[in-house]
Amino acid sequence: MKILVCISHVPDTTSKINFKDDNTDFDTTGVQYVINPYDEFMLTRAMWFKEKQGASVTVVNIGNVSTEPTLRKALAIGADDAIRVNTEATDGFFVAKQLAEVIKNGGFDLVLAGKESIDYNGGMVPGMTAGLLDYNFVNACIGIEVKDTSATIYREIDGGKETLSTNLPLIVAGQKGVVEEKDLRIPNMRGIMMARKKPLNVVEPVAFEVTTVSKNYENPEAKSDCKMVDSANVEELINLLHNEAKVI
Repeated sequence: MKILVCISHVPDTTSKINFKDDNTDFDTTGVQYVINPYDEFMLTRAMWFKEKQGASVTVVNIGNVSTEPTLRKALAIGADDAIRVNTEATDGFFVAKQLAEVIKNGGFDLVLAGKESIDYNGGMVPGMTAGLLDYNFVNACIGIEVKDTSATIYREIDGGKETLSTNLPLIVAGQKGVVEEKDLRIPNMRGIMMARKKPLNVVEPVAFEVTTVSKNYENPEAKSDCKMVDSANVEELINLLHNEAKVI
Protein backbone atom coordinates (compact mmCIF):
# COMPACT_ATOMS: atom_id res chain seq x y z
CA MET A 1 0.00 0.00 0.00
CA LYS A 2 1.34 3.41 -1.02
CA ILE A 3 0.37 6.21 1.36
CA LEU A 4 0.74 9.93 0.74
CA VAL A 5 0.51 12.27 3.73
CA CYS A 6 -0.13 15.95 2.98
CA ILE A 7 1.92 18.22 5.22
CA SER A 8 1.20 21.91 5.82
CA HIS A 9 3.98 24.18 7.09
CA VAL A 10 2.22 26.42 9.64
CA PRO A 11 3.20 28.93 12.34
CA ASP A 12 3.45 27.57 15.86
CA THR A 13 0.45 28.75 17.87
CA THR A 14 2.81 30.38 20.39
CA SER A 15 4.29 32.67 17.71
CA LYS A 16 3.31 36.32 17.66
CA ILE A 17 1.51 37.10 14.41
CA ASN A 18 2.17 40.41 12.65
CA PHE A 19 1.65 41.82 9.17
CA LYS A 20 3.70 44.19 7.03
CA ASP A 21 3.44 46.34 3.88
CA ASP A 22 0.25 48.02 5.06
CA ASN A 23 -1.21 44.70 6.28
CA THR A 24 -0.99 43.07 2.87
CA ASP A 25 1.68 40.48 3.70
CA PHE A 26 2.40 38.10 6.57
CA ASP A 27 5.54 39.00 8.54
CA THR A 28 7.58 35.81 9.05
CA THR A 29 10.21 37.51 11.23
CA GLY A 30 10.75 35.46 14.37
CA VAL A 31 7.96 33.00 13.54
CA GLN A 32 8.57 29.34 14.38
CA TYR A 33 7.02 26.87 11.94
CA VAL A 34 5.77 23.34 12.68
CA ILE A 35 3.91 20.48 11.02
CA ASN A 36 0.22 21.29 10.98
CA PRO A 37 -1.14 19.41 14.05
CA TYR A 38 -4.00 17.73 12.16
CA ASP A 39 -1.51 16.54 9.53
CA GLU A 40 0.76 15.22 12.27
CA PHE A 41 -2.08 13.07 13.60
CA MET A 42 -2.46 11.53 10.14
CA LEU A 43 1.30 11.07 9.72
CA THR A 44 1.38 9.19 13.00
CA ARG A 45 -1.42 6.92 11.77
CA ALA A 46 0.50 6.37 8.53
CA MET A 47 3.47 5.20 10.60
CA TRP A 48 1.20 2.57 12.13
CA PHE A 49 0.30 1.29 8.66
CA LYS A 50 3.98 1.22 7.76
CA GLU A 51 4.98 -0.77 10.82
CA LYS A 52 1.98 -3.13 10.97
CA GLN A 53 1.17 -3.61 7.28
CA GLY A 54 4.38 -2.76 5.44
CA ALA A 55 3.01 0.37 3.75
CA SER A 56 5.33 2.91 2.15
CA VAL A 57 4.84 6.50 3.32
CA THR A 58 5.55 9.63 1.29
CA VAL A 59 4.96 13.16 2.57
CA VAL A 60 4.20 16.13 0.34
CA ASN A 61 4.14 19.89 0.79
CA ILE A 62 3.25 22.74 -1.55
CA GLY A 63 5.76 25.47 -0.76
CA ASN A 64 9.14 27.11 -1.29
CA VAL A 65 12.48 25.99 0.11
CA SER A 66 11.63 27.37 3.57
CA THR A 67 9.26 24.42 4.13
CA GLU A 68 12.00 21.78 3.82
CA PRO A 69 12.84 21.67 7.57
CA THR A 70 9.23 20.67 8.21
CA LEU A 71 9.46 17.92 5.59
CA ARG A 72 12.76 16.75 7.11
CA LYS A 73 11.02 16.46 10.48
CA ALA A 74 8.36 14.27 8.87
CA LEU A 75 11.15 12.11 7.41
CA ALA A 76 12.77 11.91 10.85
CA ILE A 77 9.46 10.72 12.30
CA GLY A 78 9.57 7.83 9.84
CA ALA A 79 8.31 8.76 6.37
CA ASP A 80 10.25 7.06 3.56
CA ASP A 81 10.56 10.02 1.20
CA ALA A 82 9.25 13.52 0.61
CA ILE A 83 8.00 15.66 -2.27
CA ARG A 84 8.04 19.45 -2.33
CA VAL A 85 6.11 21.20 -5.08
CA ASN A 86 8.21 24.29 -5.68
CA THR A 87 5.64 27.07 -5.51
CA GLU A 88 3.86 29.35 -3.07
CA ALA A 89 0.56 28.00 -1.76
CA THR A 90 -1.73 30.80 -2.90
CA ASP A 91 -5.21 29.41 -2.22
CA GLY A 92 -6.97 26.13 -1.50
CA PHE A 93 -7.93 25.33 -5.08
CA PHE A 94 -4.39 25.95 -6.30
CA VAL A 95 -3.03 23.59 -3.62
CA ALA A 96 -5.63 20.95 -4.52
CA LYS A 97 -4.61 21.12 -8.19
CA GLN A 98 -0.94 20.59 -7.32
CA LEU A 99 -1.73 17.72 -4.94
CA ALA A 100 -3.96 16.05 -7.53
CA GLU A 101 -1.05 16.02 -9.99
CA VAL A 102 1.31 14.50 -7.41
CA ILE A 103 -1.24 11.82 -6.48
CA LYS A 104 -1.99 10.97 -10.11
CA ASN A 105 1.70 10.65 -11.00
CA GLY A 106 2.57 8.71 -7.85
CA GLY A 107 -0.20 6.12 -7.99
CA PHE A 108 -1.00 6.39 -4.28
CA ASP A 109 -3.64 4.11 -2.78
CA LEU A 110 -4.39 6.14 0.34
CA VAL A 111 -4.01 9.90 0.85
CA LEU A 112 -4.11 11.21 4.41
CA ALA A 113 -4.44 14.87 5.38
CA GLY A 114 -5.57 16.94 8.30
CA LYS A 115 -9.12 18.24 8.09
CA GLU A 116 -7.72 21.80 7.90
CA SER A 117 -4.57 23.81 8.48
CA ILE A 118 -4.43 25.90 11.64
CA ASP A 119 -3.28 29.06 9.82
CA TYR A 120 -6.14 29.62 7.35
CA ASN A 121 -8.65 27.02 8.63
CA GLY A 122 -10.13 26.64 5.15
CA GLY A 123 -10.91 22.93 5.44
CA MET A 124 -11.31 22.70 1.67
CA VAL A 125 -8.18 21.11 0.18
CA PRO A 126 -8.75 17.37 0.83
CA GLY A 127 -12.30 17.43 -0.51
CA MET A 128 -11.40 19.45 -3.61
CA THR A 129 -8.45 17.16 -4.32
CA ALA A 130 -10.74 14.14 -4.17
CA GLY A 131 -13.18 15.88 -6.50
CA LEU A 132 -10.47 16.62 -9.06
CA LEU A 133 -9.37 12.96 -9.04
CA ASP A 134 -12.82 11.38 -8.64
CA TYR A 135 -11.54 9.57 -5.52
CA ASN A 136 -13.66 8.48 -2.58
CA PHE A 137 -13.41 11.02 0.27
CA VAL A 138 -14.17 10.94 4.00
CA ASN A 139 -13.92 13.99 6.26
CA ALA A 140 -13.67 14.40 10.06
CA CYS A 141 -12.04 10.99 10.44
CA ILE A 142 -11.29 9.79 13.98
CA GLY A 143 -10.26 6.24 13.07
CA ILE A 144 -9.22 4.28 10.00
CA GLU A 145 -8.43 0.65 9.23
CA VAL A 146 -7.39 -0.79 5.88
CA LYS A 147 -7.52 -4.40 4.72
CA ASP A 148 -6.47 -5.26 1.17
CA THR A 149 -8.28 -2.71 -1.02
CA SER A 150 -11.07 -1.77 1.39
CA ALA A 151 -11.13 0.66 4.30
CA THR A 152 -13.26 1.17 7.36
CA ILE A 153 -13.44 4.75 8.59
CA TYR A 154 -14.91 6.16 11.76
CA ARG A 155 -15.97 9.78 11.74
CA GLU A 156 -17.71 12.28 13.94
CA ILE A 157 -21.20 13.47 13.03
CA ASP A 158 -23.68 15.68 14.87
CA GLY A 159 -24.69 13.85 18.01
CA GLY A 160 -22.57 10.74 17.51
CA LYS A 161 -20.19 8.71 15.38
CA GLU A 162 -20.52 7.06 12.00
CA THR A 163 -18.81 3.97 10.59
CA LEU A 164 -18.19 3.89 6.85
CA SER A 165 -16.84 1.25 4.50
CA THR A 166 -15.29 2.15 1.15
CA ASN A 167 -12.64 1.11 -1.36
CA LEU A 168 -9.22 2.43 -2.28
CA PRO A 169 -8.06 4.76 -3.75
CA LEU A 170 -9.23 7.03 -1.00
CA ILE A 171 -8.58 10.47 0.46
CA VAL A 172 -9.19 10.90 4.18
CA ALA A 173 -9.19 14.15 6.16
CA GLY A 174 -8.63 13.51 9.86
CA GLN A 175 -8.53 15.14 13.24
CA LYS A 176 -7.66 14.41 16.83
CA GLY A 177 -8.95 10.95 17.67
CA VAL A 178 -7.39 9.15 14.72
CA VAL A 179 -4.48 9.04 17.18
CA GLU A 180 -4.12 10.68 20.56
CA GLU A 181 -1.60 13.38 21.42
CA LYS A 182 0.33 10.89 23.55
CA ASP A 183 0.88 8.77 20.41
CA LEU A 184 2.64 11.57 18.50
CA ARG A 185 6.29 10.85 17.81
CA ILE A 186 9.28 13.01 18.62
CA PRO A 187 12.18 12.41 16.21
CA ASN A 188 15.13 10.77 17.93
CA MET A 189 18.77 11.25 16.97
CA ARG A 190 18.80 8.15 14.78
CA GLY A 191 15.70 9.32 12.94
CA ILE A 192 17.18 12.79 12.41
CA MET A 193 20.41 11.35 10.99
CA MET A 194 18.51 8.96 8.70
CA ALA A 195 16.27 11.80 7.48
CA ARG A 196 19.29 13.55 5.98
CA LYS A 197 19.81 10.62 3.62
CA LYS A 198 16.18 10.12 2.60
CA PRO A 199 15.01 11.48 -0.77
CA LEU A 200 13.41 14.92 -0.81
CA ASN A 201 12.27 15.41 -4.38
CA VAL A 202 11.52 18.90 -5.66
CA VAL A 203 9.04 19.07 -8.54
CA GLU A 204 7.78 22.07 -10.46
CA PRO A 205 4.09 23.03 -10.24
CA VAL A 206 1.57 22.43 -12.97
CA ALA A 207 0.47 25.58 -14.78
CA PHE A 208 -2.70 26.96 -13.25
CA GLU A 209 -4.31 30.38 -13.19
CA VAL A 210 -4.74 31.66 -9.65
CA THR A 211 -8.17 33.25 -9.34
CA THR A 212 -8.10 34.58 -5.77
CA VAL A 213 -5.80 37.14 -4.18
CA SER A 214 -5.53 38.11 -0.51
CA LYS A 215 -6.03 41.88 -0.29
CA ASN A 216 -5.14 42.49 3.34
CA TYR A 217 -5.02 40.99 6.82
CA GLU A 218 -5.92 42.22 10.27
CA ASN A 219 -5.43 40.95 13.78
CA PRO A 220 -8.51 40.30 15.92
CA GLU A 221 -9.44 42.96 18.44
CA ALA A 222 -7.69 42.65 21.78
CA LYS A 223 -9.75 40.98 24.45
CA SER A 224 -11.24 43.35 27.00
CA ASP A 225 -10.45 43.06 30.67
CA CYS A 226 -12.37 40.44 32.60
CA LYS A 227 -15.00 41.80 34.95
CA MET A 228 -15.63 39.89 38.15
CA VAL A 229 -19.17 39.86 39.55
CA ASP A 230 -20.06 38.71 43.02
CA SER A 231 -22.03 35.45 42.91
CA ALA A 232 -24.84 37.05 44.89
CA ASN A 233 -25.20 40.00 42.50
CA VAL A 234 -27.33 38.33 39.85
CA GLU A 235 -28.86 41.62 38.71
CA GLU A 236 -25.43 43.07 37.82
CA LEU A 237 -24.49 39.89 35.97
CA ILE A 238 -27.64 40.02 33.86
CA ASN A 239 -27.05 43.72 33.13
CA LEU A 240 -23.50 43.07 31.88
CA LEU A 241 -24.53 40.08 29.76
CA HIS A 242 -27.36 42.06 28.21
CA ASN A 243 -25.84 45.53 27.71
CA GLU A 244 -22.09 44.86 27.30
CA ALA A 245 -21.62 41.27 26.13
CA LYS A 246 -24.96 41.39 24.29
CA VAL A 247 -25.43 37.65 24.55
CA ILE A 248 -28.90 37.74 26.10
